[in-house]
Amino acid sequence: MASIDVTVRGAGIFGLSIAWACARRGARVRVIDTVGVGAGSSGGLVGALSPHVPEAWNEKKAFQLESLLMAEEWWGEVAQVSGRDPGYARLGRLQPLEDESAVEVARRRESSAWELWRGLAAWQVVPVTGAAWEPVSASGWLVRDTLSARLSPRMGLTALVGALVERGGEVVVGDAKERGAVIHATGVQGLAGLSGALGKRIGGGVKGQALSLRYEAAGLPQLFVDGLHVVPHGDGTVAVGSTSENQWVHEGIDDAVEGLHRKALAALPVLAGAAVVDRWAGVRPRAVSRAPVLGAWPGRAGHWVANGGFKIGFGMAPKVAEVMADLVLEGRDGVPEGFRIEGLL
Repeated sequence: MASIDVTVRGAGIFGLSIAWACARRGARVRVIDTVGVGAGSSGGLVGALSPHVPEAWNEKKAFQLESLLMAEEWWGEVAQVSGRDPGYARLGRLQPLEDESAVEVARRRESSAWELWRGLAAWQVVPVTGAAWEPVSASGWLVRDTLSARLSPRMGLTALVGALVERGGEVVVGDAKERGAVIHATGVQGLAGLSGALGKRIGGGVKGQALSLRYEAAGLPQLFVDGLHVVPHGDGTVAVGSTSENQWVHEGIDDAVEGLHRKALAALPVLAGAAVVDRWAGVRPRAVSRAPVLGAWPGRAGHWVANGGFKIGFGMAPKVAEVMADLVLEGRDGVPEGFRIEGLL
């Protein structure tokens, strides 16, 4: 077998996206995951690709914007090469505004969004219309943004594997020999290993839970209500999530997911009677900076890290993948200062 130029450890969203970015540039890539594709936090249900609010601008928000803007073309190529639909659609998002004060703040953000998003997407205050697919709004007003998109996490990972294999890459479940540059995208376990190796806490895990309902809303926008994502997918389901639990008894599904269900029905009554078809629980990697951790592994030549995509991993993945491919294959360092491992030491 030909030698492997890049080894990626971890078959979650960061690992597979970076592997694809390297393979499409001609690298020979091997992905190794000891458990399986999407076995960690990337194998969930929600898939909300949504921006932060357009104010208090910083490098993290700017990086996320670039990733969201490039997502349609990036995932389109993945779909074309793999022949598999990742479930991507940029359909926007609705958020309720609770009172006149919230409406005033949201209106101020309309102009800042136009400037910060460079006229490529809009943040608009719009009246409630009475449509079934609208969240309950005490003020009678909603925010509608046109930047938000959705992706099926599991379909997206499957499409990435297919595209990678089409470009000559391989995915190994279990263990295998590392060759060439090694990129560690190993989630919570990876953050723990990096913390131990560097003698400094780099990050940890936060449990999340979600559920999926059988309801046809494929062409409608996602909703964000009181911290809850409600995301219609193209397969006739609506994902609801997720919790953020810093303490838990076990990593599996528990009663908290039923609380999500009740909250979703209160926010969007049209979902009453929709059958629950799936539930999910997992532990997501969160760096102490709450930003992705990218770059060379300090003191370990030829090894690199891409981790910490807490809640924004799928939205950040296209840009993270291209930046890491630039760094590892071409030596071009486009990692934002706030994402660097050195800044956490």
